[in-house]
Amino acid sequence: MSRSTHLVIKLTSGLEAPERVSQAFSVASAALASGLAVSLWLTGEAAWFALPGKAEEFVLAHAPSIADQLKVLLVVGTVTLCSQCAVRREINVGDQIDGIAFAGAATFVEEITREHTQALVY
Repeated sequence: MSRSTHLVIKLTSGLEAPERVSQAFSVASAALASGLAVSLWLTGEAAWFALPGKAEEFVLAHAPSIADQLKVLLVVGTVTLCSQCAVRREINVGDQIDGIAFAGAATFVEEITREHTQALVY
């Protein structure tokens, strides 16, 4: 991947799959550190991480804080909450952490079909 590559990471897991959650955030952080443009999508059970305080509840031994990584992603990358996933969990626009966008499948497809884009799903 070149520096012009855009990495889109779709996280579908939550507290029930801590290794996948940690991997998604670690890959996003590593990609940012290497200079790639990074977009993280919170879908499925990961939608809960869009709420204030939820990322702080996540703990995995020998893993960096996803709350800290999320803060960096919000400054240097983009974070999007799946609108359909949010509705199913009764998360409303305005409930999410400032800086996290709401968008649906059409926006995700648009984003992953851009030239020089690589998508990963965790």
